Amino acid sequence: MNLRILNSVRTNNFKDAAIMQKITEMWKEASSLLENQNVATYGVYYNYESNYKGDYTVSVAIEDTYNPSITILNTSEYEVFTVDTSEETGVLNAWQKIWEREEKGQLKRAYSYDFEKYYPNGQIEIRIAIK
Repeated sequence: MNLRILNSVRTNNFKDAAIMQKITEMWKEASSLLENQNVATYGVYYNYESNYKGDYTVSVAIEDTYNPSITILNTSEYEVFTVDTSEETGVLNAWQKIWEREEKGQLKRAYSYDFEKYYPNGQIEIRIAIK
């Protein structure tokens, strides 16, 4: 899958007091580039320092076969988590479940490229790269 990055930030889930502000601003800026477009949008997580407790980069991206910024190989295996979009905190709740499963040893993450896929119809999936 070829993706073109629209905007990125480097952050940490537990040590960055401004994480929500950074991510919100990143999405706002990227969304302004996508007005009136009916395309899937991605939140891509990569360049992990260690695991979900370390620093990482998160980017807003769209599919683009002609001008890709990153390529995610089709050989990667993913576990898919469907987000409950009826809840305002659905994405955060899904991530908390992912972290809980990892802590319990039920999810062996590869820490290569993980991504949230936001479909034009409002559906959201989180794909976690696994070993």
